[in-house]
Amino acid sequence: MNRNPAFYPFLVTLAAIGLLSLMDGFMKSAALTIGAYSALLVRSGMALALVGPVWAWQGAPWPPRPALRLHLIRGVIASFMALTFFSALVYLPLAEAIALSFISPIVALALAALILKETIAGKTIVAALLGLVGVAIIVAGRIGQHAMSDEAALGVVLVLVSALLYAWNLILQRQQALVAKPVEIAVFQNGIVGLVMLLGAPFFFTMPDVPATWGAIFATAVLGVSGGLMLAWAYARAEAQVLVPVEYSGFAWAALFGWLFFAESLEPATTAGALLIIVGCWIAAPRKHTEQVATEAGPHTRAEP
Repeated sequence: MNRNPAFYPFLVTLAAIGLLSLMDGFMKSAALTIGAYSALLVRSGMALALVGPVWAWQGAPWPPRPALRLHLIRGVIASFMALTFFSALVYLPLAEAIALSFISPIVALALAALILKETIAGKTIVAALLGLVGVAIIVAGRIGQHAMSDEAALGVVLVLVSALLYAWNLILQRQQALVAKPVEIAVFQNGIVGLVMLLGAPFFFTMPDVPATWGAIFATAVLGVSGGLMLAWAYARAEAQVLVPVEYSGFAWAALFGWLFFAESLEPATTAGALLIIVGCWIAAPRKHTEQVATEAGPHTRAEP
């Protein structure tokens, strides 16, 4: 039995990334039907309806100012992060969009040292570089085979913007997890994203008109809430530098779901890149001798942002 306190947050993060990767697939289906903006707005409302009653039933108090400030900042960042990424899915294949988004863990590792004052371990840097090489192989093997259309170029730009925002989101996620419970985080994030998206409703909203679209969006809400709660739990119990490289497993999850559910074949470059990503995650996985800097942080622990 592994006694390292960081081992279980690592496993939970790995599973959460799997759920969120599956969510991306459902979200792409909905975005192709009614647009990324409308799908995101409906999903935010559904997710809030799922987790809001749980937060109310727990009788949770209104968060203090430091926590509320983090909720607001991350909610706004997450709004544009999600909108740009889901818009990119309309123009790019899911696996390729996820591959391009993997610059975010590299940026997040630098931000972890700058903002959170974490000392970045050598193995974490090696893991990040292996993941980046894996992504480069995937991109070269898949996107490089096709001429870059204007729509594809727009998709690439949207993914890169989303990836930069996601890097900041990962750091905020670590700070947020130290001052609030997972359910509170889920309530405020979905609520704030919904409010931000609501501002454009008179101009951009399209109501889903078929049951399949409603079902796909509902699936994204369930998967998003579940994955978000799991990540909040994990980031309250382990350093960002331990968990960030696990983001690279997202492509491996996407490849697995594509093979299982859509009979998608894997190109040699895709397989090689995914293997490097998995190796990077394995290297970053905490061992028994690894010092655990961030221990259990319950709701009684209030850290200043």
